[in-house]
Amino acid sequence: MKSYLEETELLNYSHPLIRQVIHSRQWNHMHRKEQILGIYNYVRDEILFGYNRADNIPASVVLQNGYGQCNTKGVLFMALLRAVGVPCRVHGFAIDKKLQKGAMKGWYYQLSPREIVHSWVEVLYEGKWLNIEGFILDIPYLTKLQQKFRQCTGSFCGYGVATENFQNPDIYWNGNDTYVQKEGIVRDFGIYNSPDVFFFTHQQGLSPLRKTIYSRVVRHLMNRNVNRIRQG
Repeated sequence: MKSYLEETELLNYSHPLIRQVIHSRQWNHMHRKEQILGIYNYVRDEILFGYNRADNIPASVVLQNGYGQCNTKGVLFMALLRAVGVPCRVHGFAIDKKLQKGAMKGWYYQLSPREIVHSWVEVLYEGKWLNIEGFILDIPYLTKLQQKFRQCTGSFCGYGVATENFQNPDIYWNGNDTYVQKEGIVRDFGIYNSPDVFFFTHQQGLSPLRKTIYSRVVRHLMNRNVNRIRQG
């Protein structure tokens, strides 16, 4: 279990900001199920869905940003879990870029790679590894999206969602797996003890120039689209 509790460069749970939020929420003094649920709901709803400058940023930076996507929210989720003694690991994938259509638009959707690096967190709970992915979209954003496409009662792919049950996805944790982008997966990269190794091994398919354009321009356009939906 030691490797599933280690602090790493990305999972920097000794950082004062990480310690502060753990202390303020009193997660260290809760039973295991309450710990996981409290951290899960915090990362899902109080860290808004949005696009950071890169995947491989430390948990403390994600916390400072106050927003994140699958990979960066996952880093923060893992850091908080390990800080209170909950073993966890990362499972990596590639997803079809169609999942991002709507958040991405126009020229920058056309220029994005066909496949996007994706991950979810596996958490050890009561002797079983659970797949936890449902923390990616905050409830206000998802609710507005469901209202926008209220006629869709089955599967949906786009705007950061890929699920078979759009109006009632598996995003509430009660000792179960949770998913919100699973149906967009096209390749499985396997399990890694830390996100540091995963993101070093599997990087987004962008040239240095496109990485710069994404960081300085594209992600801000995507965040603007996401915020417009969240605000109705």
